[in-house]
Amino acid sequence: MSTYFISDIHGCYKELRLLLEKSFFNYKQDYLWIAGDLVSRGPDSLKVLRYLYSFKNRLKIVLGNHDINLIAVYSGIRKNKKENYFDKFLSAPDSYKLIKWLRYQSLLIIDEKHKIIMSHAGISPQWTCDTAKTCAFEIEEFLRHQNYALFLEAMYSNNINLWQSNLNRLDRLRYSINTFTRMRYCYPDSRLDMFCKKSPDFVKYPLKPWFVMPRKISKEYFIFFGHWSSLKGTHVPEPFFALDAGCCWGEELVMLRWEDKTWFHQSYLSK
Repeated sequence: MSTYFISDIHGCYKELRLLLEKSFFNYKQDYLWIAGDLVSRGPDSLKVLRYLYSFKNRLKIVLGNHDINLIAVYSGIRKNKKENYFDKFLSAPDSYKLIKWLRYQSLLIIDEKHKIIMSHAGISPQWTCDTAKTCAFEIEEFLRHQNYALFLEAMYSNNINLWQSNLNRLDRLRYSINTFTRMRYCYPDSRLDMFCKKSPDFVKYPLKPWFVMPRKISKEYFIFFGHWSSLKGTHVPEPFFALDAGCCWGEELVMLRWEDKTWFHQSYLSK
């Protein structure tokens, strides 16, 4: 049995299948951990979701910002933009089943035995493991509730960017979802920057990548994340593992087999 880590598939179905073949992934005995953004940008979000659903018991998934956006578009609270490539999904007869499956995925996975943490964008430098678990669970409860659309309608805000233990519930949820699904840079006081997407090679002080900030989570954890395609080619220090190599932008889909630390690569194929 092997454990594989991947992220930001973004509807790149052909690349996903080829990458899994290259790595000899066996859905009957291996596990695939996915750090979010299964959908959008690429052309085949419906195929990706149907394929992954077919062996869902061998998956561990955290939601990314584009997965949550799909849920919001499906529920009617966000506009379906052309670049999402959601039309096929929204008209599919099994879209309800797949959306419900997505809604029941996690925002954070922590494997205490192997000291592994996975979220889409990262972990707030201000959080302990217990705080991160509590914040993730709170979001997951709302997404699984029958009135999940009302929750999502209130979530989109760039203004809640600093963690404080006395935040009201709505602001706490907004900060948490921004951290788990959108974070890249922080200011020295740990405030999140919600706008900069550039490589750290082209960004100067005061912005710092979240993973170089002083943190409260123990250094014994290995932390896997995606979301940040411009990190490709940038040194990301262990124990952090960046999994987004920008496949939907014409670059690569990458995957790590944990047991022997082998990386697998699949170049983007033209649409």
